[in-house]
Amino acid sequence: MLSETLVTGLEQYRIGEKIRSLRLKKKLGLAQLGEHTGLSPAMLSKIERGQLFPTLPTLLRIALVFGVGLEHFFVEPSERPTIAVVRREDRLRLPDRPGEETPSYYFESLDFPVTDRKLQAFYAEFPAQSKVSELHQHEGAELIYVLKGQLVVSIAGDDVVLNEGDAMYFDSGAPHSYRREGRSPCSAIVVTAPK
Repeated sequence: MLSETLVTGLEQYRIGEKIRSLRLKKKLGLAQLGEHTGLSPAMLSKIERGQLFPTLPTLLRIALVFGVGLEHFFVEPSERPTIAVVRREDRLRLPDRPGEETPSYYFESLDFPVTDRKLQAFYAEFPAQSKVSELHQHEGAELIYVLKGQLVVSIAGDDVVLNEGDAMYFDSGAPHSYRREGRSPCSAIVVTAPK
């Protein structure tokens, strides 16, 4: 149980309000956010309403979904230029669908420390045994650059085959999915930019 002093200190950061604002901006429901973070919708609701303060690991899980750093919840924006270095060993590897036995791909955020990003960059790996990803869409644009292997991007009913070194830009508002082609694993850099 937190003391009154700690509760008062934590309330000033309005962490729950900031999470709710990020969630609504991404047009996610509590259940959808729960699927991405592994947290229950009930717990997320309590956090958003200020009835529960998240631990730092829990807050980091939420921050990664929204592509913000922990400082987003504690520091007011400054006038300094934004610079962030993400070391390979510091990246968190997550499956596209938590709880799936065989995910379609694993992704690692390449810019998670940056708050209020203008784009989001990910390193994605499509293992040899992966299956096609779920059809999804989001506002803005997406750029994919294939580092190795072969990747098929299905967009609006058309399949586009990308080989090592190929890049593709598209309107991510169109329903799209990914699948590794051939026998070898595939990896790519995926950059999304909201409208």
